[in-house]
Amino acid sequence: MTNPILPGATLGVLGSGQLGRMFAIAARRLGYRIHVYSPDRDSPCGQVADLEYAAPYEDSEQLERFARGVSVVTFEFENVPSTITELIGRFTLVRPSGAVLNIAQHRLREKSTLRQYGLPVPEFRAVRSVADLETAIRELGRPAILKTASSGYDGKGQLRIDSQTLTADAWAALNTDEAILEAFVDFECEVSVIGARRPNGEFAYYGPLRNSHSHHILDVTTCPAGLPPPLEQRAIEIARAVFESLDVIGVLCVEMFVTRRGEVLINELAPRPHNSGHLTIDAHTTCQFEQQVRAICDLPLGCTAQKRPVAMANLLGDVWKNGEPNWSRMLETRDIKLHLYGKTQARPGRKMGHLTVLRDSVEIAETVVRTARETLESR
Repeated sequence: MTNPILPGATLGVLGSGQLGRMFAIAARRLGYRIHVYSPDRDSPCGQVADLEYAAPYEDSEQLERFARGVSVVTFEFENVPSTITELIGRFTLVRPSGAVLNIAQHRLREKSTLRQYGLPVPEFRAVRSVADLETAIRELGRPAILKTASSGYDGKGQLRIDSQTLTADAWAALNTDEAILEAFVDFECEVSVIGARRPNGEFAYYGPLRNSHSHHILDVTTCPAGLPPPLEQRAIEIARAVFESLDVIGVLCVEMFVTRRGEVLINELAPRPHNSGHLTIDAHTTCQFEQQVRAICDLPLGCTAQKRPVAMANLLGDVWKNGEPNWSRMLETRDIKLHLYGKTQARPGRKMGHLTVLRDSVEIAETVVRTARETLESR
């Protein structure tokens, strides 16, 4: 039994991007202070935090100072050395735990652990050489997906192995010494379920959320996902089983494939709020970021009721290719909600913000949000 961390306390965030920014905004609304740690200055999260530590993740002296100044530390970015959670854990709470982070940031560990708990994942093989790759392809067939074991996101660090692919070329192109080959999944759609769990086991969730991607980057998310009730329930059950199996405290996203044969398979885990959950800020009674605050502080979880059907569209740096977007024209759609992340430099593929709209159906909401985004490039 732990004591709740009450408003007025200081919460720590590892990583300083837009997820940390939205967490900090939710925490401030609840009366907390925020310290953020990352190598960057004037970061999206640092702009709204009380204190921004701009230091390498390997700086043990600064990490100790950071840890001693907060009541609990959480993540907004999982590609940090998992060993630093051991150091931080000597001085304060870490939620989710370093063990969860260690699993989620390495695809082989992640898939192997989930399989050990009897959770559904695509068939996979470990690959550490061209010979391993050739053996794995013989066992899993083509097409298949080759991914680096760590440090990949938004489609980075992965490639498709098809009938024309030369194994030696594929292995060289990945430029790694450890990878995973996953059997190709013939999926109908990709969905995510974002959950939150307290130390006492109380659990709440959002979704399933239906996700569509462009160039491997999340493009549009809608909710409800429009799945048949048995598949929707299956996705929720899988997400809850992940939380309980790994003893997750905090927020975690379970990304899943829904196959054409009616299976639900886990694609990957993110031990933090997720891009697909940004729509919860406007569409749900309690958003994923407030839920993260509640969960790590051991406060009762908030209501996750959805107000209306919703669609969210990402704004990437590509929207700025012709200059400053036409914000005034886009905001003529008066019920559109604009969220920008405070990033000063727009680059192709970089997440700069998002749009959300609520309507009477997800189909209408998706049409409206896509059209609104298109007007940003009009003159």
